[in-house]
Amino acid sequence: MSKLTLGLIGIFILLILFISVSFTAKFLFKQHTNNEVKGFFNNIENHGEIIIKEDIKKLPKNVQLWLEYSGIVGKEKITSVRLKQKAYMRLEKDKSWMEVEAEQYFKTEEPGFVWNANIKMVPLIHISGRDKYNKGKGNMLIKPLSLFTIADSKGREIDQGSLLRYLAEMVWFPTASLNDYLTWEEIDKYNARVTMNYKGIKASGIFTFNDKNQIINFEAQRYGEFNGEYRLETWSIPIRNYKEFEGIKIPTKGDVTWKLNSGDFNWFNFEIIEVEYNKLIPY
Repeated sequence: MSKLTLGLIGIFILLILFISVSFTAKFLFKQHTNNEVKGFFNNIENHGEIIIKEDIKKLPKNVQLWLEYSGIVGKEKITSVRLKQKAYMRLEKDKSWMEVEAEQYFKTEEPGFVWNANIKMVPLIHISGRDKYNKGKGNMLIKPLSLFTIADSKGREIDQGSLLRYLAEMVWFPTASLNDYLTWEEIDKYNARVTMNYKGIKASGIFTFNDKNQIINFEAQRYGEFNGEYRLETWSIPIRNYKEFEGIKIPTKGDVTWKLNSGDFNWFNFEIIEVEYNKLIPY
């Protein structure tokens, strides 16, 4: 057997070993995050409460019109959510876009979420990501090949950013806007400020509406990490393409952008492809 043949066999064996290790690590990461989700939903109760028009009258007029448009009146209050999304993301302006497939779980009585993502860098190379907000604490975990931890971010800045992410994504489960941890203020016909005060963290953002009573943008001052340090910057998410899921109209497409002094950095573009409300999560 020639040296070339032996070399090719060796490369083939290493490739198979690499794929096997990566596949096993991905499976274990998924198993771990599934267990997190299971614990996340442990104490959720659905009392079958129906939203009536009186429930929304305490809110600003433009918020009321959005909720009526969304179709929540006469529907059951949403206490848990499972959704799937496909997306593209990049880490820097000059970096390539990477394909993302993600599942996300929300609870609304005690606000929180778990976002599990598979990010495809190049063929055979992936990144496993998990973003979590629970009991007022945020945590972002990133593992290339599901093996090596390159980020396990925690702290007050992460808590603030996670809280704002929950606020922005509330458009996918509009009945959460009625919860007591939120306060609303009408700015003008097309804008309303929402403030969330939870577990010692307080932050606000502005929702913008159009003449169809759809929310078309969310903007807030959010902590982000830039050049190795955290600072407040403008975080903006234009949203569009409303569709109906289980009788609720929600936006399904959006573009996440940091508005920096150096210029806008659009780094994440998503599409919601599946939503389930108030259903038991299968394991």
